[in-house]
Amino acid sequence: MTQQARKLVIITEKLLLKKIAKIIDEAGASGYTVMEAGGKGSRNVRSSGQPSVGDSYSNIKIEVLTIDREMALKISDEVAAQFFDDYSGITYLCDAEVLRAHKF
Repeated sequence: MTQQARKLVIITEKLLLKKIAKIIDEAGASGYTVMEAGGKGSRNVRSSGQPSVGDSYSNIKIEVLTIDREMALKISDEVAAQFFDDYSGITYLCDAEVLRAHKF
């Protein structure tokens, strides 16, 4: 059985992970996935994959499956309001169909 959902994707700086995870949890999402990320955007090339002394300045991609658009927008709006004036980041939404919906 499947269930319709929304996938919120947040790409931002790794040092924000714990604060963003708290926002996600407080919004009532059932969980999230975090991956290392890199690329090029308005703030130039980030997380090139080259070795460095520390990875505090690397980027991450957080994916959150939510039951509805409103929860995803609530999380996205809060993250943007708290962090995106001072840190690089972007969010976007996708439609998703969750398999094994009993786990969601």
